[in-house]
Amino acid sequence: MLTTTLLDPILTFLPNTTPQAWLDEAIKSENLPLLLTDHLMCELKAAQTAMLLLRRYAVDKDSSQALLEWLKPFEDFAYRKVGDGDLSTKITLSKKLISRSNFEHGDELIAKMVLLIKEELHHFGQVLEIMQSRNIPYDNIPASRYARSLMQHVRTHEPAKLTDTLICGAFIEARSCERFAAIAPYLDEELNKFYVSLLRSEARHFSDYLGLAQLVSKEDITERVAYFRAIEGQLVVTDDPDFRFHSGVPIQLAVA
Repeated sequence: MLTTTLLDPILTFLPNTTPQAWLDEAIKSENLPLLLTDHLMCELKAAQTAMLLLRRYAVDKDSSQALLEWLKPFEDFAYRKVGDGDLSTKITLSKKLISRSNFEHGDELIAKMVLLIKEELHHFGQVLEIMQSRNIPYDNIPASRYARSLMQHVRTHEPAKLTDTLICGAFIEARSCERFAAIAPYLDEELNKFYVSLLRSEARHFSDYLGLAQLVSKEDITERVAYFRAIEGQLVVTDDPDFRFHSGVPIQLAVA
């Protein structure tokens, strides 16, 4: 019942559900290392996206530097393979962030994005721990087309650029939540419990992004949401040469 309640707004927001063809490929044991590795990087990228929003719009210079330092150990491990991945003491931001005086929604953006970053970094650690316990080696892999393709349609002038970026964030978090719920029943007990445990935070991240998009926009965002919904829906059901957590249908199984 709890899962259904969490997913209802997600499924209403998204244009479609994950195709069975993607699930059939995802549950193959030989694809688990790839999916976990991609999931690991998705958690870091989600934290980086939130950090970029804060640095670009909401915080002062000293706070911007503090954000860079916060994520640096995670980026060092992911991109430069520095350390053994034990980052449990690095999840919490030690410095209080100061909002810019020229951005009226700074406090709201800071409150929601700092919590999101903290949770994404915690999830990064959880995924890495699962990989290490299963002797799955970490190797940086290219991202799928999904987020990049959405962001290509973001308007370039402000405040429209910020609004569109936040809407894209809502779709990415919503799709993550939907896919985690879709794949969980097919996984072993440990992974099933893990992916179900992520649903609440993913659903809240979706809601936070969508709420912030409307907050910062000078007009109703319904049309922009519909615009991105059409793009997102096609990315999910069309053929995709790269198999990832947010990818479309594996190219040899593409749906019409």
